[in-house]
Amino acid sequence: MSTESAPLRTMGFFGTALLPLNGMIGAGIFALPAVLITSVGNFAPWMILLGGILFLPLVLVFAWLSTHYDQSGGPVLYGKTAFGDFAGFQAGWARYASAIVTVAANTHVMVTYIATVFPFFDGPIARPLTVAAFIGFITIVNLFSLRGSIGTLGVLTAVKITPLLALVLVGLATGGADLGLVVPEFTDAESVILLTYYAFIGFESVVLPAGEMKNPKRDIPRALVSMLAAVTLLYMLVIWAYIAISPTSAGNGDALAIAAREVMGEVGALAIVIAAAFSIGANNFGGGITLPRMTYGMAEQRMLPRWFMEVSPRLGTPVNSILFYGIAGILFGLWEGFLVLALAGTLTRLLTYIISAAALPVIEHREGKIAPLHTVMAILAIVSSIWVSTHADAQSWQVFGGIFVVGTGLYFIARREDPAT
Repeated sequence: MSTESAPLRTMGFFGTALLPLNGMIGAGIFALPAVLITSVGNFAPWMILLGGILFLPLVLVFAWLSTHYDQSGGPVLYGKTAFGDFAGFQAGWARYASAIVTVAANTHVMVTYIATVFPFFDGPIARPLTVAAFIGFITIVNLFSLRGSIGTLGVLTAVKITPLLALVLVGLATGGADLGLVVPEFTDAESVILLTYYAFIGFESVVLPAGEMKNPKRDIPRALVSMLAAVTLLYMLVIWAYIAISPTSAGNGDALAIAAREVMGEVGALAIVIAAAFSIGANNFGGGITLPRMTYGMAEQRMLPRWFMEVSPRLGTPVNSILFYGIAGILFGLWEGFLVLALAGTLTRLLTYIISAAALPVIEHREGKIAPLHTVMAILAIVSSIWVSTHADAQSWQVFGGIFVVGTGLYFIARREDPAT
């Protein structure tokens, strides 16, 4: 191992675009159509469009910020440049800490989908072992090369997107429901808007491994804007197909599988179940690629112990950061009490969003490149993030506070290290 080595720059635009795509599309697209249609009827696709528009200022903020840096770390660098080391650390640490727990929680959900086809995996021993095996798989693939990781992520993405596109084509071709625009009466507007907002959370992962991209200042902004548009369109098409099929019975989690069964039979339902499992798996796999690169960047900035910064000269990957992420995820996956910690996941991301958005005008002002449009978008991003955070419950805030305290302790340990070692 050598702390002097640097990760190789092997990721092109295709790999860059896969990261926000898989960050935004996880389990939500399989449950959200039925939930939104129950709330707003045929207006549901347009609610998704409004959600994409609401999210656009935040995406633009990250796109503009990414043009200033070609190092790994993303929000860590943005916060540090604008407000100092401590703010930069907090922008990254809370997001990372909850992500370790979330990968375990999401993998349990993935196993639940698999168990609907293969009940064996839902056993008291088989379930935690399957969770550990999948997180271990993510870790091993990521250890060997970024190129191999991106290739694997591409395969997982194809498996999860193809059945959705098939459902869209068959549903729109055979469905007979009225797809006209009908503006509903909003009895609980805030909760509906929150649902559409949450559909897009996860895009920010693309900025974390910038140090391993061939041309991050060009590719990240293109990937962010194009994938926001693509995800918005895919959500709208899936919801339109669901409305057209009008399944006779539907829950929330299995709504698309029920719709697929009505127009494509048991094969279609099975394909959607498999797609849901692979969608969650790809979402987790993308996190396994990006999050260890953030801890590498934080160690590079002396915000975490230098142990996280070590790179294998032979593999060209930050092996210690990858191993720590994988082992911690496996440990949480074997523990049944971890789910409560996942409640703080949204809050930690919102902290990242707020610090990053506030950093944009500060950084541009220091560089003498004040752009009024950028400042307006940053303000809108901050306001929307604060508004969403006001809907978190007390338990989420308590867990968030615990994560903040633990991270602060690690930060001061890292600051005491001799930078020459």
